[in-house]
Amino acid sequence: MGKILGVVNQKGGVGKTTTAINLAACLALEGIKVLLVDCDPQANATSGLGFQRDDNRHSIYDVLVGEAPADQVILPTEIPNLWILPGSKNLTGANIELAAATDRALRLRQALTPVKSSFELIVLDCPPALDLLTLNVLGAADSLIVPMQAEYFALEGITELISTLERVRAAVNPNVTIEGVLLTMYDDRTNLAQQVTETLREYFRDRLFQTVIPRNVRLAEAPSHGKPVALYDPRSRGTEAYFELAGEYLARNRIESPRSMERKAAALDREASDREASNKDQPPAPPRTQQRAKVRFWPYT
Repeated sequence: MGKILGVVNQKGGVGKTTTAINLAACLALEGIKVLLVDCDPQANATSGLGFQRDDNRHSIYDVLVGEAPADQVILPTEIPNLWILPGSKNLTGANIELAAATDRALRLRQALTPVKSSFELIVLDCPPALDLLTLNVLGAADSLIVPMQAEYFALEGITELISTLERVRAAVNPNVTIEGVLLTMYDDRTNLAQQVTETLREYFRDRLFQTVIPRNVRLAEAPSHGKPVALYDPRSRGTEAYFELAGEYLARNRIESPRSMERKAAALDREASDREASNKDQPPAPPRTQQRAKVRFWPYT
C-alpha cells in the first residue's frame, strides 16, 4: 500500500510522460488505486488526461510551497481508480523559491505522506532535467522506472542518472532503487536497437523490463484527445504494450490485481459450466452388475 514510483530520466523525449500516463491508467483499469503526480512544469501529464491549462487551479506547486495540502488539490479522472495531482508552469519558479530551504529535497515526500495510505501506488512524472524537482522525486520515491530509447546518447544519460542516484542515496533517500529500465519507441529492425538492448541486458540483467514499448501512432495521438491510449484505442499495439508492462510490474511486486482475480474466477466458472454441460451430453453409464467371484481349488490347473 502506498508505494511511490518515479518515472525518471533527465534526457527529454524518451517517453517519460507517456509512460507515466499509460502505466498509471492501465494499473487503474486493473483495479489498482493510483495517484499520478505531475512534477513537470510543462504539465503534459495533466493535459494528457483531459485537464485544460488553468492558472487559477491549485497544483503541485501550491503543495510544494506549502500553500495547499495535497488532499485538496487531487482531482478525479475519467478512469474510476485514477486520480491526478496536476502540474502547472509555476513549477519553474519552485526551483528558485525552494533553493534556500533546508528541506528543499524533501518537500514532495512530506507533501505526499498524508495521502500515501489512500492509494496503492503513486506515480511521479519528472521533468527532463536533473534539477530540484527531479531531486524531490528521487527523495520521495521508493523505486524508479527509467524509460529510454535504444540509442547511444541514451546510454550516456543513464550513466549520469545512476551517478546522481548514488549521491541521493547517500544524502537524502537511502532506500530508493531502480525498479527497471524500460525501452520505449522501440524498433527492433535496426541493428543499433539490438546492440543497445544487449548492452543494457548485460548491465541491468533482470532489471531490464521484458516489455518494450513500440513506436505507435495511437500513442502519439492519444494526448491530443486528452485520453490515455487504453481509452483512445483499446486495441492498439501501444495499449497492449502498456497493459503488458502493468502486468510485469505487478508480477515483479507480487501483486494480484482485482481484475486478474475476477478473470481467474470467471475462468473457473467457465470450466465448471463446461464440465457440467459435457456431463449432461454424455449418455448415462450402464448399471454395474455384481458378479460373484469364482473360487478355484487346488490344483489350479
